[in-house]
Amino acid sequence: MFLITLTGNMVVIMVVQLHARLHTPMYFFITVLSILEMWYTMTTAPKLLSLLLTKDNRISYEWCFTQLYMFHSLGMTECALLAVMAFDRCMAICNPLRYTTIVNEKMCRCLATLSWSFGFLAATIPLTITIKVPLCRVHHIDHYFCDLAPLLALACTDISFTNTINRCVIGFATMFNFIFILVMYINIVWSIMKLQSNTGRMKAFSTCSSHLIVVALIYGTAFSVYGSPKKSQIVNYDKLFSLVYTVFTPFLNPIIYSLRNNEVKIALRGIIQGKLDTFRLK
Repeated sequence: MFLITLTGNMVVIMVVQLHARLHTPMYFFITVLSILEMWYTMTTAPKLLSLLLTKDNRISYEWCFTQLYMFHSLGMTECALLAVMAFDRCMAICNPLRYTTIVNEKMCRCLATLSWSFGFLAATIPLTITIKVPLCRVHHIDHYFCDLAPLLALACTDISFTNTINRCVIGFATMFNFIFILVMYINIVWSIMKLQSNTGRMKAFSTCSSHLIVVALIYGTAFSVYGSPKKSQIVNYDKLFSLVYTVFTPFLNPIIYSLRNNEVKIALRGIIQGKLDTFRLK
């Protein structure tokens, strides 16, 4: 799954770059998302594979906190990027005549940069306060990667303030973007319902369906892990749900954005056919 995830996302990036018809804002953001997903899965999957293959469950203190920072940075970046993609779809459907003027190349690059900056800056707050917490119990992390809750379970001091700050930062990063996505889709639905033809409505909905599936997968599992009450009997469920957004979502994204998108399928067929024709000529 790890290798297929990397290959699938690289194929999406390659298809978008090689096909001129896909040089649009929507596919620009899909490319950025694919790059993010590759990096995201590389944060946890290699160490998980190492644990499974070598049975060596050790991790250095430095790499543990590096993993913690990268995991939350990329997670918050993904939330921001999904909000940006919702904004792009909203402008395309609700304001089609001015869409290319508003969401131009410069705006796309600015929004992508803003998403990455937001994620990596916001994640410094949980990292900074968590790294100062003294860990004085047996350093056995009950998880397959370094996350906040398993790490703070090793603390021997009162962590109420740390937990409050972490919840506020992560809660704001996820809920602000989630509410923004909801507002964008309320506008989208309102605009689609004004369309007279069923064909136009179906076409408009189809451009949003892939994005909605990814949003549902990521936010559904994130709320299950970070929004549920922490009890010992649901720790294993947290690990299972964590697998969804650390492994399964990056794995499914290329499939969702290719199999449900006719333009990507046509572009991919064209590239494959072109390579086959070149091979035959040789």
